[in-house]
Amino acid sequence: MKNTQKIFALDIGTRSVVGIILEEINGIFQVSDILVEEHKKRAMLDGQIHDVPAVAEVICSIKAQLEKKHGSLHKVCVAAAGRALKTATASSTLNIKGKPLLQKNDILHLELSAVQQAQALAAENENDTKGYHYYCVGYSVLFYRLDGEEIGSLIDQQGEEATVEIIATFLPRVVVESLIAALNRAGLEMDALTLEPIAAINVLIPESMRRLNVALVDIGAGTSDIAITNLGTIIAYGMVPTAGDEITEAISNELLLDFPLAEQAKRELQSREEITVTDILGFETSFPALEVVDKIGPAVDRLAGEISKEILRLNNGNPPQAVMLVGGGSLTPGLPGKLASSLQLPHNRVAVRGVEAIQNITILDEVTKGPELVTPIGIAIAAKQTPVQYVTAHVNNQPVRLFEVKDLTVGDCILAAGLKLSKWHGVPGNGFFVTVNGQDISLPGGHGQAPLIEKNGQPSALDEKINNNDIITVHKGENGSSPSVTIGDLLDTSTSKQIVIDENPFLLAPLIYRNNQPASLEETIQDRDCIQIELMESLFDVLKHSGYEEWLESTKPYRISINGKDTFFPVYSGRLFINGFEAKLSSKIQQGDVISYKPGFTPTVKELLAKKQLTAGASIFITFNGKKVELMKESSRVYRNGSRLEMDDRLISGDSIEIEEQPISSFIFQDLFNTVEITMPSHANGSFILLKNGEETTFYEEIKQGDELEIVWPQSTR
Repeated sequence: MKNTQKIFALDIGTRSVVGIILEEINGIFQVSDILVEEHKKRAMLDGQIHDVPAVAEVICSIKAQLEKKHGSLHKVCVAAAGRALKTATASSTLNIKGKPLLQKNDILHLELSAVQQAQALAAENENDTKGYHYYCVGYSVLFYRLDGEEIGSLIDQQGEEATVEIIATFLPRVVVESLIAALNRAGLEMDALTLEPIAAINVLIPESMRRLNVALVDIGAGTSDIAITNLGTIIAYGMVPTAGDEITEAISNELLLDFPLAEQAKRELQSREEITVTDILGFETSFPALEVVDKIGPAVDRLAGEISKEILRLNNGNPPQAVMLVGGGSLTPGLPGKLASSLQLPHNRVAVRGVEAIQNITILDEVTKGPELVTPIGIAIAAKQTPVQYVTAHVNNQPVRLFEVKDLTVGDCILAAGLKLSKWHGVPGNGFFVTVNGQDISLPGGHGQAPLIEKNGQPSALDEKINNNDIITVHKGENGSSPSVTIGDLLDTSTSKQIVIDENPFLLAPLIYRNNQPASLEETIQDRDCIQIELMESLFDVLKHSGYEEWLESTKPYRISINGKDTFFPVYSGRLFINGFEAKLSSKIQQGDVISYKPGFTPTVKELLAKKQLTAGASIFITFNGKKVELMKESSRVYRNGSRLEMDDRLISGDSIEIEEQPISSFIFQDLFNTVEITMPSHANGSFILLKNGEETTFYEEIKQGDELEIVWPQSTR
C-alpha cells in the first residue's frame, strides 16, 4: 500500500514567492507542483517582511491556485531568509595577570562576552537598542591572543591579557514574528520552520559531507546568501547585497533595455547563441550571446569579487575546499570560473548545483527544473525532516524562547535573556597605594570571581546543553578582596643573610620603618603607608647596625696634624677582612661571609719621626772610666699642645703636634757631662786631667764612637 504525505512549502523571497507541493511516497520525495508569483509591490527588503498584508496577499494567491489541484492546504513549511541573518565580528579581552591557569569555562566566558558584544553591535547597526532581540544562530572563533600574540589555545595558559575574536551570526526575532503574521493572514499555520541556508545545505550537503570545508552560495535577485560547513557542522552564515539584479542592470545599461526585458535577455543568454532585443527607442537588434557576456564581464567580476570576499571573511581568511552555487543568479555566464579564480581554487572546485543533485527525489516532467528550485525544495524537505523548534527556558525567573537552529546551550539562554556576564562578574578588590623608599607603587586588589551558573539547581558550564523548561540561575561572582601583602612580600628572599662577625653568627635583615616607626617584615601593609627599607648590603652598613662602631672608627685613616698640616698614615689604621681578604667599607656582603678585624697601631714619637724620615737625634757609644756609655744629641723636638713629648710617648689619631728640627754638631768631650754625673773623689785637690784613649785632651776635643774617656783626679800632696 502506498503511504503518501503531502508537504506544502513556501520560499518567500525579495522579488517573488515560490510555492511547492512535495509528496513523500514511501520515503522518496516527489515534486508534484511548483508555482512562482512575484510581489505586486516592494513588500520585502533584505529578507525582512516590511508589508505583511501585501506579502499575505501573494501567499493567498499561491495557496488558492495550488488548492485547486491538491485540495485544502492548512499548514505550511517556511524558512527565514538567510539574507536576514546579521553577521558581526567582535573581540573580548580579559586581564589574567596573577590569575590561575585558564580553564575551559574561563575561555567560554570570554567567548560569550565577545558574542554579546557582537550581538550589541548587530543591534546597533540596525538601530535597535536591545541586543537580545537577536537570536545567535552560531559563532566561530577567529583567533585567540595571549599578551598580544596569536596563540592556538588559551587552556592552561598564563600571562597578563587574554583576547578572543569571534564572528557571530544573528537572526532578528522580528523576522520570525512577521513571517508568522503573514501566514496567519493567509489562513495558514506554520507547520515547520528552517533557515534558507540550512534548507539548501540539508539537501545538497548531507551530514556525512559536512566534515569538508564547503561554501554554499544561494544567488538570488537582490542578495547572495552564503553558508559554510566544516568539521561536521555549519560554522558560519553570511550575505552580500549583490546578486542577479546587478547582472540584469549591466545588460540594461549595455543594450539600452528596460529592466524586465533585460531580465528576459539574461535568461536567454543561458540557452541561446544569439539573442534579439528591442531597446527603449524601439530598435530591434540581434547580438551574439558571447558578445553580450563580454560586455557584462565587469559586472560579473564585481559579483564574483563580493562573494569571494565574504566567503574568505566567514572562513577565517582561507578559501574553502569547494563552492556550490544555487539560485537563479548562479546561472550567470562565466560566474563559476571567475569565482574560482578569485578564491584561487581549481575551476572544477566551483560548480552550479541543480535539483538533479538532490538525493532521493523525483520531479514530475511538467515541473521546471533548475538551480533556482534547490532552496524551495530544500525548505520543504529540511523543514519536515529537521524542523527548527522553539525551546523555553527560565533565566533568573525570566522566561526566554530560543530559536533552535543548533544545539542550544546554557550560554545561549543567557544571551537570549540579555544578561551581560561581565556585569555579573565579581569586581576586583580596592587596590592600595603605598610609598616605598620614596617611590609610589600600587598594590592591586584580588580578582573578582566568575559568576556561578546553575541549571536546575546544579552547577553548570556555559556549553552544557539545555532542554525545554530548564531553569537557569546566574549568581553574581564574589568581589575581589583588598590586597593582603606584608612588607616582606615586597622584598626578595635573598635580602636576609647569615654571616659571621668576629666569630659571632649574625642574621642580617633589612631595617624597616613604616610611617617613620620601626617595623617588621611580617607586618601587613595598609593603604597610604609610607615604608622605608634600608638594605644592609655593604660592610659599612653591617658594622654600623651590628654594634661594631669602634671598628669603623679604628679603620678611619690615621691622621696627625704636623706643624698645622694634616698628614695621613694608612699603615697605622685598623683593617677589615671578608673571608680572609682585606676589604673596603663599600664591599658587598654575601650570604655566609666571615668578617674579621685587625686593630690599628698607635706609634711612638720616635716611630712617627722615622715614618717622616726625620731623626730624633744622633748617638755614639764610648767607654768612660771603664764603663760603656751612650751619648745622645737631639735633632728633633716634638710638642703636643705646648708640652714637649718624649720619644717613647704614644700619638693618637687626630693629635696636633709641632716638630722643631735643629742641626747636629760633632760630639766633644764636654758632651759626656750631659749623660754622666761626675763626682770628685774626696782625696782630689780640685784639679783633674782629661784623657782620651790614654792621652791628655781638652773639653772641646772631638770624640768618636768607641773612644775611651777618663777623668783623672791627682791626689793632694798635703
